[in-house]
This record gives sequence, structure tokens and C-alpha cells, in this order.
Amino acid sequence: MRWLFLLLVVLNVFYYIWHQQEAPLRAKDVTPLSLYRGSQQDIRLLSEAPDAAKDKTKVAQANPGCLFLGGFSRQDVVQGLERRLVGMDVKFQVASKGGLDTGAYWVRIAPESRRWLDDTQLQNLSKEFNELKHKIMPCEGVAPAE
Repeated sequence: MRWLFLLLVVLNVFYYIWHQQEAPLRAKDVTPLSLYRGSQQDIRLLSEAPDAAKDKTKVAQANPGCLFLGGFSRQDVVQGLERRLVGMDVKFQVASKGGLDTGAYWVRIAPESRRWLDDTQLQNLSKEFNELKHKIMPCEGVAPAE
């Protein structure tokens, strides 16, 4: 047993010496961040940019998808959502009765009414209607409700 222990110690010493002879890793040369920035030395939020309003309208125009609310399995919940949307002056139409992923009933929001439903409004609606999901999908492949 002593010989086995001595053999393992000798092998560990040999392994240590072998690894020490390899070239040590050199640290990378890191260039300062100030060289990359150039003339812009501060951080500005996108909302603080002078053309932020123009950029938002470009993003809204570049996104041709329609907003869909729903995923409900019962008709009465959809009717409650429709009453709530009418109260908010949002134009909509029932888009599908089964077929859009999960749930049977979906409501398509008209593109001109999308501005009335921002993130806070959608959060309030999702608190009011437990099963509410919202998706932005292409408008052209969706058949209107009959």
C-alpha cells in the first residue's frame, strides 16, 4: 500500500512539472472604452433622443401586424371583453372561432384603434380577464368571423 501511495505522489509531481512547462496564458490587451465612443461621451436613453417621436412612428408603420386579444374558451367572456372594448372606443371584430393556437375565441383590434391599447391598458385587461392573451400576427392570413 505504501508503494502505491508513493507511486501516486510521484505521478502527481510529474504531472505538476509537466503543466508548469506549458506556456502560461497571457492576458488580453483591453482597449479603453473611451477610444470606442469618440465624440459621444455620455449615455442617452432612446426617449431622450431628439427624433424619438419620429422613430416610434417609423416602428409603428414598419410593423404591419394586427393585434389579437383572446384565447378564451367561453363565448360569454368574449362578450364581456367586447363590451369593455366598446367602452374604450376601440374598433374590433371577432377574428376566429378556433384555430389561432390556444383557445377558441379571438378578437382582432383594428389598426387605427391600436394606439388606444398600450401596455398598461393590456395589463389592466389581463387582470380583468384571466385567460386574456395578446399576440401580434400578420393580418392577411386571418379569415373574418361569419
